[in-house]
Amino acid sequence: MVLHENLFCTAKKQSCCLKLMKTQQAQVSSRCNKTVDSTFKPEEASYQQSLIILACVGAVGLGVSLLVLAVYLVCLCCCRRDIDEDTKRPDTCCVTWVAVITGLIICSAVGVGFYGNSETNDGVYQMNYSLYNANRTLGNINNLVAGSLGNVETGLKQHLERLDEIFSTRPDYLQALRFMQLMVNNVIRELTVLPDINKTNFDLTAIADQTAFIEYYRWLIYLLLLILDLVICLAMCLGMAKHSQYLLITIMGFVILSLILSWASLGVDTATAVGISDFCVSPDKFIVNHTKDFLSADVAHYYLFCSPNLPNPFQQSLTTCQRSLTTMQIQIQGLLQFSVRVFPTAERDLLGIQRLLNSTEFSLHKLTALLDCRGLHKDYLDALMGVCYDGVEGLLYLSLFSLLAACALSAMLCVIFRVWTLMGSREKEYDDIDEEDPFNPQAHRISYNPRRSNTHSFCSYTTSLGSQASLHPPPQSTSSVTSPPEYMNQSMLFGGTPRYENVPLIGRGSPPPSYSPSMRATYLSMTDAQIRHFGTDFQV
Repeated sequence: MVLHENLFCTAKKQSCCLKLMKTQQAQVSSRCNKTVDSTFKPEEASYQQSLIILACVGAVGLGVSLLVLAVYLVCLCCCRRDIDEDTKRPDTCCVTWVAVITGLIICSAVGVGFYGNSETNDGVYQMNYSLYNANRTLGNINNLVAGSLGNVETGLKQHLERLDEIFSTRPDYLQALRFMQLMVNNVIRELTVLPDINKTNFDLTAIADQTAFIEYYRWLIYLLLLILDLVICLAMCLGMAKHSQYLLITIMGFVILSLILSWASLGVDTATAVGISDFCVSPDKFIVNHTKDFLSADVAHYYLFCSPNLPNPFQQSLTTCQRSLTTMQIQIQGLLQFSVRVFPTAERDLLGIQRLLNSTEFSLHKLTALLDCRGLHKDYLDALMGVCYDGVEGLLYLSLFSLLAACALSAMLCVIFRVWTLMGSREKEYDDIDEEDPFNPQAHRISYNPRRSNTHSFCSYTTSLGSQASLHPPPQSTSSVTSPPEYMNQSMLFGGTPRYENVPLIGRGSPPPSYSPSMRATYLSMTDAQIRHFGTDFQV
């Protein structure tokens, strides 16, 4: 019985453990299948992590490029094909064409990069211009509201207090002053109801200044990167033409630097473009959520949408202020007409109140025009056009430039490795060339031969024998003329441009590079005795 109970408890524990494991697996799978909301929420950690993952695309691409380069380098070093023995120069046609195509791709990518950099800069400039313009409008609204409040609270109240003392003996005039004081309170109350835009003004200024600072250095860095890619192309052409290993080493270092910067810029551009695109999907919602602390929802919607169906949230306050000012103007006109004759000292205060009312009414008209949604809504649309169209388009072109440049630079590194091996094999072949070969391109490096110091030039015998024309050989017969060597008849076959030598290479196994026609005719006209007489001087 006890054994059955133990078995039952063990089975029950196992079933509980299985249920717990299934629950944990379901939670893990739900976490793995959870997608990040595309709503622009830069303050949330999950959204920031998603952008960081997108930025890591550049790091992944850089790792793949370095892996491909490492595999290519290993294959080039270990599995290099043997060069044909009959071929003095290896076939470099493929390497040349790859270098040309790589250069064309980099030049095309640089063109795309210049366009994208310009578009992004234009979009950011348009956004900053709109922000500064909206900031100027909000600043003017703030100044008008503050100025109107100052005129009403200080100027009008001081004049009304002095008039109250002057008209102390006239209850009818005092009643008019009490009514005007009521109108002043209405104006102060309605102007105070207007939203405080100091925080909005500060936020727009900070955003515009920070964006302009970042954009300047972004534009400058991309400009330097584009110029670096062009310089790399030109230096690559020069290095392949000059066969300079030191120049190729320098180019290799700059290519690796540009490759790292290209992949890094691709990651940053991709993350930035995705973030701005998420903002541009629903910018109104983001702005309403971030301005709810100092702007009501109806005010934010009024300026963001500017629809005729939406009422002006300030219309009632502005209308009340306008009516109060008009009423006070009527009261002041009546007092000026009837009270000045009885109280001439009140004229100065009455005229002062009239001037303040006129200036306040003028400021109120300007405030009504500035508070209209059309001006700020236009700035809002211009800023969105700059960011969501020109800015995103420029970032996409810059991403394309980074991708093309990174791939082309990787191919250029492969070309540099291949050119390096070809240059090493060419130097090895030059070391195996016979120094006695007159066709050796390094023949001028042959060491000094003491027997050549006593060799007289063929033309130097003009001092003892006269000119070459003074030699009068006897008539030659067919049997007495020595047939010229075969290499004399083939001397003009070597070299495109004849190079005349002063000393004919007689008695040597290899023919001279070229031969003067006059020297050849003179040699053929010499007799056997002359050859025996001068033959030792021409031996090398």
